[in-house]
Amino acid sequence: MKWVTREHANVERVACPWLILKFIDPEAIFEFVPNDTNPVLITDGIPFDMKGVELGHHYGRCSFESMLIKYELNDNPALAMMGSIIHGADIPIDIDITPESAGLRAIAFGFHYLGISDHEKIKLQLPMYDALYAWCERKTGEGSRLKR
Repeated sequence: MKWVTREHANVERVACPWLILKFIDPEAIFEFVPNDTNPVLITDGIPFDMKGVELGHHYGRCSFESMLIKYELNDNPALAMMGSIIHGADIPIDIDITPESAGLRAIAFGFHYLGISDHEKIKLQLPMYDALYAWCERKTGEGSRLKR
């Protein structure tokens, strides 16, 4: 399936592809469109982290957290912990929600500032999110559910 989001990815627009590839759609293809794209006009793919879409910010949740609910992954304590970390990293007003959020935000924006393509950001950051998930598993006492 094709998944569509806004270009110039940072934080969630890389974290969500990690979640999609690892837990939802291991053969996913990602397309990045201009920020002003009307998601209603996207007919070839599932839009995410765009204004007004189901897999976006709702009721104080970030897009990653919305995906956890939609795809019934919120029973996984390690993913729920990741969701909180990502939420704080993505939403500046909530940066203090976890101690890890500020560090994740700094790293995500660092990749953004490198000026590399969105696809390259995903490729380079997937292992980082694997590592964050492993850390969250350890902190929550969960056995690994990661599809490696």
